[in-house]
Amino acid sequence: MKWMRERDALIAQTMAFVQSVTGKRPDADKFAAPSVAAAVPAPSGAPQPATGTSSVPDIAALLADTSIPVARPIQIARTHIRGDVQSEIRARVANFRAHQERFSREREAYCSDTLAKVRASLREDFMPPRPGK
Repeated sequence: MKWMRERDALIAQTMAFVQSVTGKRPDADKFAAPSVAAAVPAPSGAPQPATGTSSVPDIAALLADTSIPVARPIQIARTHIRGDVQSEIRARVANFRAHQERFSREREAYCSDTLAKVRASLREDFMPPRPGK
């Protein structure tokens, strides 16, 4: 089951990367796996690499270089965030309701004006018949 060994090696390298980024090192030995070359046997007839070397560089070894400073996450003070969010939501809901009420009033006014024009045009078009004919 070659893919299981490759998966385990990938998980070990990923854990080493995560630990190097977060600055945690105590669990590194717990998840450390042999290098990829040791996990994946070479086909028969192919030259075996020397012990401890691999054709694929070990990510954990590359990340062990501490010359690159790692940025720490910024700590944000969480003061009154909940109240600010609630007040913003209330303001937005009130604004939305005001818009809806305005649209409703405009719609009612338009309907009333249109019906008044229709009724007026119907009254003008209706001519009583001439008494002589």
